[in-house]
Amino acid sequence: MATMIQLPKGTRDILPSEIHKWYHIEAVVRQLCQDFGYQEIRTPVFENTDLFVRGVGDTTDIVQKEMFTMVDAGGRSLTLRPEGTSPVVRAVLENSLYAGPMPLKLFYNPLTCYRAEKPQAGRQREFHQFGIELFGAATPAADAEVILVAYELFRRFGLADRLLLKLNSIGCPVCRAAYRNALIDYLTPYKDELCDTCRQRMDKNPMRVFDCKSEICQGIAKGAPLITDYLCDDCREHFESLQETLAELEIPFEVDPTIVRGLDYYRRTVFEFVSGDIGAQATVCGGGRYDGLVEELGGDPLPGIGFGLGIERLIMSLENAGYAFPELPKTAVYVGMTDGSLDVLTTRIVTALRRAGISAEKDIVGRSVKAQMKYAGKLGVRFALILGENEIETNRVTVKDMQGGEPFEVSLDGLAGTIEEKLRG
Repeated sequence: MATMIQLPKGTRDILPSEIHKWYHIEAVVRQLCQDFGYQEIRTPVFENTDLFVRGVGDTTDIVQKEMFTMVDAGGRSLTLRPEGTSPVVRAVLENSLYAGPMPLKLFYNPLTCYRAEKPQAGRQREFHQFGIELFGAATPAADAEVILVAYELFRRFGLADRLLLKLNSIGCPVCRAAYRNALIDYLTPYKDELCDTCRQRMDKNPMRVFDCKSEICQGIAKGAPLITDYLCDDCREHFESLQETLAELEIPFEVDPTIVRGLDYYRRTVFEFVSGDIGAQATVCGGGRYDGLVEELGGDPLPGIGFGLGIERLIMSLENAGYAFPELPKTAVYVGMTDGSLDVLTTRIVTALRRAGISAEKDIVGRSVKAQMKYAGKLGVRFALILGENEIETNRVTVKDMQGGEPFEVSLDGLAGTIEEKLRG
């Protein structure tokens, strides 16, 4: 016997028994984005590697350790997308979407992403995100709207009270320069104690020490100066205005000066929605402002802000909260037959039902009548009928209500109309 091939580590199959959860989330997300005026965008699953090196940042774990990169037959370096924002910015520039009305409001749902991380609960090497990107608005009101979209999604799912919004401002290039110097001065005496990654980042991006998973680095970071003490007047005013707006909108939040996010393109506002019941990978949604990213990728200055929300983590949160996902509709009608010679006729009948918008199944494996009815029960159909010579001669058939209702007789010609009426009733 040949060895069975298994799926790659860090990936998973989404089975028919659980796909209804994904359909439901996707439907709620699309309605939410329609309510807020966001339009869907879809980008390729792989991009030129330089897009992520320049966009995400060469000091990030994503670029240094986690990207799935390949070289094609033409010698080009291509990477499976590890996040959604950089590809969307590339699409905005390449397709001149910036030339239309502003603000430009886009969403993706769901976006498949890839990172070569250590697989664990809530973190896979292939994962899916819902996200939004808003371009052309630099005001705190834009930040508040993006956060409100995420909060409203959680509210619609009944999760708003189970998640905590953590908020920070990491400043702009002006005030971050002074903070960078202060942070380096603080970290320098600890340089030999820092992990290799933090030592390598000290000169270029020392703020990433707050995001390090090393317990030693975490301990050192606890005494470090905080960016909120170094914000320039403009950044401080922006951050305070955002907090006031969130308070007016009655969105609870907690200021956490250690949030820096894992991507280099962020400026000013950064935020996370954190769950307390899905294990170590507690961030369900994270995002922030990236006003310099469009310029970094070759465009004219254009402010932007957005978030990415992990679908797998959202499902885990909903399951832990006991959320009742609506089941997919079951097959409405099963058309059986007493003899294989009636196969073409039953095919015509189920085709007519399907064309009338009624889901229908028939026997295609040669089961006995008893086995056909047993199979119809397993499918959970509402109605079942068996065609034989008598039904063909009389043009009438008895339909059994599998949910305990009274059986009824109907002409074969009127079957679709009667079933449709029964299903409505």
